[in-house]
Amino acid sequence: MTIDLHAARRCWHTAINPYHSTLYFAPEIFEELGALGITHRVAVNLAGRSAAMGAVGAGTVTATFYNYRHDHVAQHLPAVWDTATPEQVLAARLRAADRALRRLLGPETIASPELAEAADLALRATEACTRHGRTLYSAHADLPVPEEPHLRLWHATTLLREHRGDGHLAALLITGLDPLEALVSHTATGRGMTAKWVKSIRGWEQSDLDAAADRLRARGVLDGDGELTEEGHALRERLETETDRLDAAPYEHLGAPGVARLQALGGALVQQAVGAGAFPADLFGRD
Repeated sequence: MTIDLHAARRCWHTAINPYHSTLYFAPEIFEELGALGITHRVAVNLAGRSAAMGAVGAGTVTATFYNYRHDHVAQHLPAVWDTATPEQVLAARLRAADRALRRLLGPETIASPELAEAADLALRATEACTRHGRTLYSAHADLPVPEEPHLRLWHATTLLREHRGDGHLAALLITGLDPLEALVSHTATGRGMTAKWVKSIRGWEQSDLDAAADRLRARGVLDGDGELTEEGHALRERLETETDRLDAAPYEHLGAPGVARLQALGGALVQQAVGAGAFPADLFGRD
């Protein structure tokens, strides 16, 4: 079955990725991992997302996360696993997701048939995900599916998020964007993280971002004001189109009506979470 890949992309951007990503900025994840002794905010982020792969080191995480500065990662990995095991981190992460989603969505939404339906749709989509060449997806696919609907949905969106993300890395390599160029060109679209958060989370310095912007100007991707040129817009669209192609299977499996329904249901949940303060106000944009 063929499907409009732009519709699949919209579903991922508006319903799937943000539902999963609510955890990254929730105080609950810092509380739960802090109780294990992991208190540095960067270590919480790195351990939480990489724990499904086991007690990996900085090299594995730099490779699979793609756009983090390696020495930034190496400050925390593999040392963090001396503080808590991956199994402990995964359990704490699930507890944090449970608490955060209950706070953001409220008991009525948590118990709603719409949330349960969204979980069923997202899990059905994951049936067509593939493991080969997809390290983060495959590691998370080995984890058990939670029983409660809001956590089933969070688990399914995690799988779909990492499945697309793994394919996106292949598309970045094909497009010829290195980690910093990928971040800077994404920020220039107005939909990526601001420089403040790129530096805080990914570990880059302003000089690194400036050098990447210079390289992109030399390629004709950015203009003198740091805005995307016509070629820059075309390059970003080629990148996303290739990512769409590599990520088509789950959405083709779900079918157009299922994708539309998942976007409607998941998008409403995300909007409710955003309204409850799930993300920092200055997270996305050019500045």
